Amino acid sequence: MIVSPAFAGKRYAVLGLARSGLAAVETLVASGARVMAWDNREEPRQALIGRVELADPVTADITGYDGVVVSPGIPLNRHPIAEAAAQAGVPVIGDIELFALARPALPPHRVVGITGTNGKSTTTSLVQHLLKSAAMPVRIGGNIGLPILGQEQLPAGGVYVLELSSYQIDLTRSLDCDVAALLNITPDHLDRYDGFAAYVASKARLFAMQDREHQAVFGVGDDETAAIAGIQAARRVPGRVRQVDGAELAELQKDWPSLQGPHNLQNAAVAVAIVEALGLRQSQWRPALRTFRGLPHRMERVAEARGVLYINDSKATNPASAAPALAAFPPNPNPRIRWILGGLPKGEDLGECAPYFGNVASAYTIGDAGPLFADLLAPYTEVHRSEMMAEAIRQAMADARPGDVVMLSPACASFDQFRDFEARGNAFRQIVEALIEAEPVAESRD
Repeated sequence: MIVSPAFAGKRYAVLGLARSGLAAVETLVASGARVMAWDNREEPRQALIGRVELADPVTADITGYDGVVVSPGIPLNRHPIAEAAAQAGVPVIGDIELFALARPALPPHRVVGITGTNGKSTTTSLVQHLLKSAAMPVRIGGNIGLPILGQEQLPAGGVYVLELSSYQIDLTRSLDCDVAALLNITPDHLDRYDGFAAYVASKARLFAMQDREHQAVFGVGDDETAAIAGIQAARRVPGRVRQVDGAELAELQKDWPSLQGPHNLQNAAVAVAIVEALGLRQSQWRPALRTFRGLPHRMERVAEARGVLYINDSKATNPASAAPALAAFPPNPNPRIRWILGGLPKGEDLGECAPYFGNVASAYTIGDAGPLFADLLAPYTEVHRSEMMAEAIRQAMADARPGDVVMLSPACASFDQFRDFEARGNAFRQIVEALIEAEPVAESRD
């Protein structure tokens, strides 16, 4: 756990007691702060009885508090805590801002911040892998699911690598990353923002918080990312802004089994630029790229049977994140993707996926978006209205030929049929494994 004298004697309210909220409470209490905490669920409140004041900061008197620490999942554009804090003159912050305030008391270290609409987790994990391979002390945290405050502090010379969502950046005021990276920006989470421009501005804040001497890395591929890169290049010391597209690494990609596709080429290029900014040499990062194992639910190879590859890309919760998965498997020479898609849609079309419809041999639609997606895809490929995951996999498996790819890349949220994208991906993996195991038995009966 990270502890800092910066919080001693101060007062904070913590709203939301999931992982990041509980980690914030533990850090603040251990650092000598007075803490008010609240969650609508009784169980996390019960665990804190006798350690903190239990009260809802929306209705309690928080005048004079040093901050209200809220979960990134709380929608500030709709939740009453924003107005309550404003009336009391108290800043609304998150656990990443607490980490930023704690930094002066930590052993000398550096911080990497990685944001973007898609690819953050893969790039964050890849940076961690490259640094570990070079024997550099490293911790990852943030949006990747590991609260940074709850982790053991690093020795001198260590690197904290933070995956940062726009929600976390919104709650941060003073995080000056030694290296910050923006992968891409496409429309997403617009229910939390007053239009796409406001979402873009949220991403840009990560770089506005940096000192002009510090490094910034940008992907190449959309106008919004390019515009932020241009603004930052104008305000920084020359040579501190780098834009990468991965072209210089393209010949190496064939040796990276967990980093296939054009999107992963750019993810790798950004990760390499980050670790080079931290001092790694090519002789250190190049062999480490070959040994990286991808994250679950992100272009995860779950099985290969009878010449058919099965890919779990459940984390593709919007068309922009599903498009690179389709691009990763071009015709060879015929279309070879058996595409399982659908769920709770985030729009009325498949947007960025459209250029890659020619890579799809057949599609299997599920969930609430099934009828819409079936109609959209019917002019381009054979479509099965499968409705449920198990049926989609059975149909795709029956249709697949050696060299084909059966791929779950839903382009949708999961909440119509599954708890979250992890549960959806786990279901895909389990069904695939069960059907593959059963298939020889079925063949022997014929």
